[in-house]
Amino acid sequence: MITSKELRDKYLKFFQDRGHAVIRSASLIPDNDPTVLFTTAGMHPLVPFLLGAAHPQGKRLTNVQKCVRTGDIDEVGDATHCTFFEMLGNWSLGDYFKKESITWSYEFLTQVLKINPDTLAVSVFAGDADAPRDELSADTWASLGIARERIFYLPKQNNWWGPAGLTGPCGPDTEIFIVRDVPKCCETCSPACSCGKYVEIWNNVFMEYNKQADGSYLPLAQKNVDTGMGLERTVAMLNGYHTVYETDVFASVVALLRQKAVAELSAEEATKAVRIIADHLRTATFMLGDEKGVTPSNVDQGYILRRLIRRSLRFARKLELDPETLIEVARIYISTYQEVYTELATNKNKILNELQQEIDKFSVALQQGLKEFEKLCKYIQNNRISGKAAFRLYDTFGFPIEITAELAQDNGITVDMQGYENCYKEHQLKSQAGAEQKFKGGLADHSEQTAKLHTATHLLLASLKKVLGDDTIQQKGSNITAERLRFDFNFPRSLTKDEIKAVEDAVNSAIQAKYAIACEEMPLEQAKASGATGVFESKYNEFVKVYTMGDYSKEICGGPHAANTADLGTFKIVKEQSSSSGIRRIKGILQ
Repeated sequence: MITSKELRDKYLKFFQDRGHAVIRSASLIPDNDPTVLFTTAGMHPLVPFLLGAAHPQGKRLTNVQKCVRTGDIDEVGDATHCTFFEMLGNWSLGDYFKKESITWSYEFLTQVLKINPDTLAVSVFAGDADAPRDELSADTWASLGIARERIFYLPKQNNWWGPAGLTGPCGPDTEIFIVRDVPKCCETCSPACSCGKYVEIWNNVFMEYNKQADGSYLPLAQKNVDTGMGLERTVAMLNGYHTVYETDVFASVVALLRQKAVAELSAEEATKAVRIIADHLRTATFMLGDEKGVTPSNVDQGYILRRLIRRSLRFARKLELDPETLIEVARIYISTYQEVYTELATNKNKILNELQQEIDKFSVALQQGLKEFEKLCKYIQNNRISGKAAFRLYDTFGFPIEITAELAQDNGITVDMQGYENCYKEHQLKSQAGAEQKFKGGLADHSEQTAKLHTATHLLLASLKKVLGDDTIQQKGSNITAERLRFDFNFPRSLTKDEIKAVEDAVNSAIQAKYAIACEEMPLEQAKASGATGVFESKYNEFVKVYTMGDYSKEICGGPHAANTADLGTFKIVKEQSSSSGIRRIKGILQ
């Protein structure tokens, strides 16, 4: 049997012994990446270094990255889907490439984890008009002892990673699978099947191309390796579990929920409800505990957080759980993870308080929804609630369709569920179209314009502290496109018109001062001692980059920057608003 802690420790030690620096997990909220709301993989925080910038820790890195993927929220409750997960990863930034990466993966799986090589299968890129067949990876696997019949050549949809946006780093990958002792679904069964014969355990991406806006693929000047192994899935596989919910990170929460549940449901219904609550509250705990200050709201990350908490509450209601149980679950997760992710211990009170507030708000929303439901019942025709009316209860009042259906049944009324689904799908398509427009472009655009806007965020933070007279103000999020910057910071109230003008003027004064922008690499403690500010995500002995702009700004940062503040032009604040509780948001442009 292996625990999550043992797997983390074994993985990091293995790659540390092979010259990799262990770096800390980055925030769940990506900086300056307009393509995603959350960090979805270990490579996201490393994009500047994958594109050629020097990383202060060197060319070989490894870590365990906390990740959130929300595309499959509605699928959570089955055996495999999770919204939060930990990704074990190692990177080569222009150092080793395919042969070394594959060899080390094989050694870790077979020598450290003691997996029988005969139970492993791999897939490699089959080649197409954009890039050739990956014979080097296939030959490397064969030389290590993987039989040729267990090396599968698959197309781009199976064995190609990226880019994350429309443009950016990408390349072929080789995926590693555990071959389960179950019959093949057919004679041509392969890792491309979803029959369960092959279970992916690791993915090694070889970034050797940069996709252009015209759809062409140019060779990257710096070839990189980016690997990812899902911690929970791997622990489950190694222990012979059927689901990740049997692993040590979930076990105590699942046991508590089963113990506290009162409702008499079918085993299938109860299992699904317990899994949804266990998954969603783990994700919510990490979001609330994040150093970037996420709280429930109706936009962006805060909207996803609110949806997860309220979906947990809906299924808690189904199990007839006392809402206080959800607070208990959050406490268990904080205790389980706080040694690895210390921010959970630091932000414990915030996590529990925000969760309690959202529970209370949902209770109010339910009461309001009940009143609207009663009003609706007076006007419906043929004892049937239309799909449009049911969707309005959900969209306007946060009243879940399942509760509408329950109440309707109690009152001898039917609900047009198909009509509701049509409205919901239409809403999703509009949201997706908006998101695609909002997040269009390549992964973490590092153009000259975004470098200027990123530099402006440094001046903006320094100016906010100066004008508002508050040195406790910190960056709580940043999103930059080629057109504008969006900067979140902690502050308890809205800024006055005079304050906004003063901040804007202060930034422009710093621009006109023509400060040269200097970059130094130094140990974290030295950076702190020198007066550099920033969210200290690094470990004690790590080297960091410090950017200095005269005597105006000195910050720890890894993003792209201009050479001189004079290059920025004129800064203009176009909007100042609330982002979430205690967090303000400024949108600005350079003219």
